[in-house]
Amino acid sequence: MLGFLVALVLLIAWFPWDLLRGPVNRYVSERTGRRFEITRKLDVKPGLRLATVELDGVEFANPGWARDPYLLRAERAEFEISFWRLFAGKVVLARLKLSSPAIGLQIEEDGRRTWALGKDSADTGTVPAIGRVEVDGGSVDFLASHQALDLHAEFDYDNSRGEMPLQYTIKGLLHRQPLGADGRAGDVLELNSGRGGRSPFPIEIDLRAGTAHLKARGTVAELASLDGLDAQVDMRGQNLGNLYPVLGVALPQTPPYAIKGNLRKNGDLWELRALTGRLGLSDIAGDMQFDKAPKVPHLGGALRSRVLDMDDLGPLIGLAPTSRSAHAVEGVAPPPTISQTKQGRPDSNRKVLPDAPLDFERLRAMNADVKYVADRIDNVRELPLDKGSVQVTLNDGVLTLDPLDLGVARGKVAGRIRIDATQNPADIRAALDVRSMQLERLIPKVEKSRSSFGKLDGRINLSGRGNSVAGWLGGASGDVAAMTGHGQMSNLLIEIFGLDGGEIIKFLLEGDREVSLRCAALAFDVGKGVMHGRNLLLDTSDTLFDGSGDVSLADETMNIVVRPQPKDKSILAARTPLLLRGTFASPKVGVEKGPLAARGAAALALGAINPLLALAATIETGPGQDADCTEVLAQARKPASGEAAAGAAKARKQPAPTANRS
Repeated sequence: MLGFLVALVLLIAWFPWDLLRGPVNRYVSERTGRRFEITRKLDVKPGLRLATVELDGVEFANPGWARDPYLLRAERAEFEISFWRLFAGKVVLARLKLSSPAIGLQIEEDGRRTWALGKDSADTGTVPAIGRVEVDGGSVDFLASHQALDLHAEFDYDNSRGEMPLQYTIKGLLHRQPLGADGRAGDVLELNSGRGGRSPFPIEIDLRAGTAHLKARGTVAELASLDGLDAQVDMRGQNLGNLYPVLGVALPQTPPYAIKGNLRKNGDLWELRALTGRLGLSDIAGDMQFDKAPKVPHLGGALRSRVLDMDDLGPLIGLAPTSRSAHAVEGVAPPPTISQTKQGRPDSNRKVLPDAPLDFERLRAMNADVKYVADRIDNVRELPLDKGSVQVTLNDGVLTLDPLDLGVARGKVAGRIRIDATQNPADIRAALDVRSMQLERLIPKVEKSRSSFGKLDGRINLSGRGNSVAGWLGGASGDVAAMTGHGQMSNLLIEIFGLDGGEIIKFLLEGDREVSLRCAALAFDVGKGVMHGRNLLLDTSDTLFDGSGDVSLADETMNIVVRPQPKDKSILAARTPLLLRGTFASPKVGVEKGPLAARGAAALALGAINPLLALAATIETGPGQDADCTEVLAQARKPASGEAAAGAAKARKQPAPTANRS
């Protein structure tokens, strides 16, 4: 018996395996439906668990539908294969070593792939499992037309390069944009062995795709899936939103960015830890996670800015970045700026409300739960924002900003915004409360006059449908109101607004004095995109200003009339209604010509009799009366029309959360 076993071992060891080269070529060609040929010599070195197969010259054709004629052509190939798994119909290569290979890979949208070895190239069960890969040079072509990806890679091996002797370069197209990369890797690559306890190998890459630039250095356990990745990354580009087609992560539209961090992958979970960098002029830091395991992938994280620049918020609502923001990140070509997008369009015809459409595909591509905090907000211009925070939740196509908390003029605007992208047009609701804002900080000229208003309170309750901010507001209904109580303000301002020349001259001679602000209200009923003035009033101890009119959010036009009613007697008064007209982009402030012309004509007629009588036409007897502030504020607090009330109630109604189907 022992002699028989010895003889069997010797037979296997010394068997002329090359005699089987022809039958093997025919068998593999018949089973796969494409030509396979060992061109020079076949040798096999059996083992107890794995057999080592050596091929001197090999050609393996691609399916007829592929662009490249060959899946593999190589001077030599050596692999360790499990015959026991092969008998079960599974090709498992624990190790693959190739000399000067030319590899042609292609995958189609219907699942067909050139590396599936069955006659049905869409059957993933015939894809071989390959562990360690060693190459000494060669090339790889990869085509995925449905992903707009076409790559050609070349690599060579030089042992003098230390721990990363394999060098590679990649050129091609990604979404019709040029892609290029170069880098290095260890001499042994782990492709997709599926075994635990793998030793990671070193890798580095310098990649440019379109306007994005990525540098990474670290280790990875499996090359095909990038499992076990642990690398320091440096990412730069024009817009994080542009990465969606590549990453499948629906990131927001941003100004140019530069971000560093530790990128890790374990199974389906990607993590970007200790993220730091800039989005335009704003700093950013935090941690992010992206889990592809659920049916609907999930993005989570917490981000913080010490200083947020207002210019960097434009892209979030569909505006182009400003020139300051676009040029803020070194090494990134600036995108078109807001000033460039306005060129050639007259101000009067230009639209102000953002009209960039919602991307329904992105809103449905993933779920999310991300918190963002800005400790300070700079470059606020007319809107004195102090700080802000928001919890962003995206669940099955419904985007919610709740809670949304903004520090404004030493008060706050707090509430929620909800966008339901499962409907088309989207159902959009905004319910925001204004609390204790200091009005003098909202109006810089008033603040400089050292006037002191009361605290401003108010609300914005709007609901409607639309696929952009402009589209939504153009058809929204609800309630917009702001109100304030007692305070002090410059009488000079009051008289200028009231066109009281006599009072202005007196103040220039004697000095300004403050008058009491009794109450003020600015309240609109909003119906189908038109803001109807329900209560527009400013009451001081000197003058009552009473307004009326409409603002069209659809046309971005306004027609407001403010009638000053003085409470004091004065000469040289040209009291006449003030007009606010024009567009949001080009507002026009003036006076109503009829009453002013009438007073002017009377002054001319009386002046012809006696110059002193001309003053009689400009004498103001002061018929204005105090407003009932209690009633004014009560009216400002509730919509008057049924349409506005219904829209406001819908905005404040919180729909029941849907079950997460992921």
